[in-house]
Amino acid sequence: METLEDAKLCFPHLLNASCRKHARPHSEAMLIYVLVSCMSLLTASLNLLVIVSISHFRQLQTPTNLLLLSLAVSDFLVGLIVMPFQILFLEPCWFLGDLVCTFYFFVPCITIYSSVTNMVLISVDRYVAICHPLSYASKFSQKTVKLCVLLCWLYCLMYSFLILYDNLKQPGRSNSCYGECVIIVNGAADLVLSFIVPISAIIILYVRVFVVAVSQARSMRSHVAAVKLQRSLTVTVRKSEIKAAKTLGVTIVVFLLCFIPYYCVSLSGYNLTINASTNDFLLFVVLSNSCLNPVIYSFLYPWFRKSVKLILTLQILQPKSSEACVK
Repeated sequence: METLEDAKLCFPHLLNASCRKHARPHSEAMLIYVLVSCMSLLTASLNLLVIVSISHFRQLQTPTNLLLLSLAVSDFLVGLIVMPFQILFLEPCWFLGDLVCTFYFFVPCITIYSSVTNMVLISVDRYVAICHPLSYASKFSQKTVKLCVLLCWLYCLMYSFLILYDNLKQPGRSNSCYGECVIIVNGAADLVLSFIVPISAIIILYVRVFVVAVSQARSMRSHVAAVKLQRSLTVTVRKSEIKAAKTLGVTIVVFLLCFIPYYCVSLSGYNLTINASTNDFLLFVVLSNSCLNPVIYSFLYPWFRKSVKLILTLQILQPKSSEACVK
């Protein structure tokens, strides 16, 4: 009888201090492992194609695409590191220690917060391009965008450190027994800084973009017959900007649909513990956004389909392939 009891403990030699195993049925566990593994591979592969496309082809290195590149890097890290490690939390016990448990959550925090801040930057980019087109080129040069992306990642790194500081200072402080991996963050501060403020900014900016884009579209339709050549070129530029705004708008809507449920649980007063089953599911929905982004590009961006074709056929290995026309 004692042997059976010991078998149900994560650390049998600790007896009263050890967590109990709550193993999943074998068939359910295998199904989850396969799904998570496939999702991880697909996410990493698709985002790697986005990274190679924008990095290799000079024609694609526009300010807006540099923001998409930064977003693809965070999504790639989700597929390469975050999703595979989620498999460890499907096991009934955590054997890697309290310090490793805390350090592991740095990568998800950094990548998730970078996704949020990148979406804010994309919204600002579209707002300036549509609402202030004459000053867009000066305000959003490649140099400016690269600096913004760098500051974005530094901010996410520092913010992740701050919200996990108490857990780093005292690893395992939230665990109720040995064999558990629980991280508690300051829910109020995290909710405001990583959800309410950035999501509000995204929604406000894109509502403004939508209103102005609709107004410009009506204006262009009513005056398209009377414009001269010089103004017709301006109209063409505005049409391309509006099209880009609509495409990125789809990306932002999908982003909101994936992220809002996770934080709505926080607003409802639910205690944010990483090992909770409900929180695990909502976190997986958040991570799935990293796989959906490149899928959206493949449907809405012709340049992505063309560049992927050149990459998969190894034409990018040819001399001066970076100068190829993919638009």
